Amino acid sequence: MDDLTDDGFLGGRLRILQPRRGYRAGTDPVFLAAAVPAAPGQAVLELGTGVGTAVLCLAKRVSGLTLAALELQQDYAELARRNALVNRIALDVETGDLTRMPKTLKSRHFDHVMMNPPYFQKDSRTQAANAGREMALSEATELSDWCRAGLRRLAPDGQLTLIQAAERLPDILTILAPLAATLDIRPLTPRVGRPANRVIVQASRKGRKFALHPPTVLHMGTAHLRDAPDYTPEVEAVLRDGAPWPWLER
Repeated sequence: MDDLTDDGFLGGRLRILQPRRGYRAGTDPVFLAAAVPAAPGQAVLELGTGVGTAVLCLAKRVSGLTLAALELQQDYAELARRNALVNRIALDVETGDLTRMPKTLKSRHFDHVMMNPPYFQKDSRTQAANAGREMALSEATELSDWCRAGLRRLAPDGQLTLIQAAERLPDILTILAPLAATLDIRPLTPRVGRPANRVIVQASRKGRKFALHPPTVLHMGTAHLRDAPDYTPEVEAVLRDGAPWPWLER
């Protein structure tokens, strides 16, 4: 890829090279990273890393992690490697298909697996003109394969964290409920009184619990009234300062 942009995340503390046309990371990878309760010394795997934004955001918040990532598209995997180098973060990026896990990852287990699977089911939307963007947004590999691949790579006490479109929550519960002992569902809603449009789901084999948590509101007020960001202070801290979601600190 030659036509790239150099974009700042976490208030400019993280620099991300990404294609000018194609899939471009926005807020969701940052939200995902902020939800992973990793601690120094733990091992983390991101499935479908794209250009590495989420896992590198996590590395900026938590030092001393052993980081690995898997990406199907060669061009994006190479950008993830470049982004790790630019930001001086040690990240092992494998190119491959999560349904045929590379041997280097298949032999390992992780304290945390994180992922941001494509939101749209195949043929449920108008296809994107850019092939990379289409693959990132539209489900070529089924959501069930993503979830099962993530759970298989967990250590016995490990945790899977994913972000998805809220409309896919029934699918996620159908997949994970028989496989995970603990499920935490955290809706993200744009504004007070609005339906959630994203969910952060965390699953593990330890314990025995199901919790549907109160929604996290992303923006202040009931409507967007001016041409400026209006994130709540908690969300602003996640996006600009690399802070964790407040629930991780409770």
